[in-house]
Amino acid sequence: MDQLKLVALDEQDLKIVSAHVQDAVMKVGDLDFSAASKRFIMSVNRFAWETREGFFRPRYQRRKSVLDFNRVLGVRATGIDREKPEDVLSLLAIQFHERDAPAGAIELIFAGGGAIALQVECIEARLADLGAAWEASSRPIHKA
Repeated sequence: MDQLKLVALDEQDLKIVSAHVQDAVMKVGDLDFSAASKRFIMSVNRFAWETREGFFRPRYQRRKSVLDFNRVLGVRATGIDREKPEDVLSLLAIQFHERDAPAGAIELIFAGGGAIALQVECIEARLADLGAAWEASSRPIHKA
């Protein structure tokens, strides 16, 4: 499968990006905000939900990807310790909360209760795979 490249410019687009990054893992040190360029960027190992090879013994993949948000005015994190850059985070979902259209907050929700809120002028996000995939040892499982 070709490398994934997605752009989100509205809430519907962002829901599609969210589905593709569900269960992506990254280190705290891989999160970066530049106030000068109004950009929040995160390097992730994305679980490729869109791929599944093998009929009797499915093989799943992960891909190195970059998730990039522009027009970010501020960032607030809860439940994430920036002093521990090697801690691993697992992204569950991305949500948008409109405040003063088209502005609002993009919320990154992580397993274990962590969250990051990006105050944005509008939705402008990109997801891009960077290289080849590798086989994942297992499929993420969510308890109901």
